[in-house]
Amino acid sequence: MTSREEMTTKICLVGDSAVGKTSLVRRYVFDVFDDRYLTTLGTKVTKRELVLPYSELELEVDVKLLIFDIIGEKVFRRLLREAYFQGAKGLMAVCDVTRGETLDSLEDWIDNAYEVTGIVPLHLLANKSDLKVDIVVSEREVSQVSGAFDSPYDFTSAKTGENVEKVFELIAKRLVTRAIGRRYGDR
Repeated sequence: MTSREEMTTKICLVGDSAVGKTSLVRRYVFDVFDDRYLTTLGTKVTKRELVLPYSELELEVDVKLLIFDIIGEKVFRRLLREAYFQGAKGLMAVCDVTRGETLDSLEDWIDNAYEVTGIVPLHLLANKSDLKVDIVVSEREVSQVSGAFDSPYDFTSAKTGENVEKVFELIAKRLVTRAIGRRYGDR
C-alpha cells in the first residue's frame, strides 16, 4: 500500500536580466508565454503543487514547490542574496544561449547562492533554444559550466515549452530524494 507525505520546498532561479527566468516560471506554472520583456522588480514567488513517487519506500510525496524569481541586475546580486537564498533547497541557473556573457556570469550567481545555501541541488538551463539562428553558446560550453558544478543541464525554451516541465520536475525529484532519504536514512 502506498503512503503519502507532504513537503514544501524552495528553489531559486538565478541568472542575469532578460535570460528568461520569469518566462520559464510563467510557462511552468501557468503554461503561458508573453514576448514582452517583463522586468522582475525585487523577488516574485510562485507556487506549484505536484505529486512525485518515491518508489523505494512505496511513497507518494505531495510537493509544494515555492519558486523564487529574483531581479537579475548584477548590482543586487550581493545586496539581496541573504534574504533571497535563505532556506533554498535547490537552484536553477539560467543563461540565454543568444548572449554568451550570461553563461559566463552563472559561476558568480551560483557561488553567491552557495555562500548562503551551501551546496544544494542545481540544474543549469540554457534558455531561448528556439532562437536557432541567434545561438552563440555551444552545448560544449554549457556542459563545461555544468560540469564545474557537478550539475545536470538542459536546453529550454519558455516560448515553445521545450524541456520546461521536465527541468522543474527533475529538480523537484532531486529535492524529494534528498529530503526523504535524509529522513529515512536510505540515501
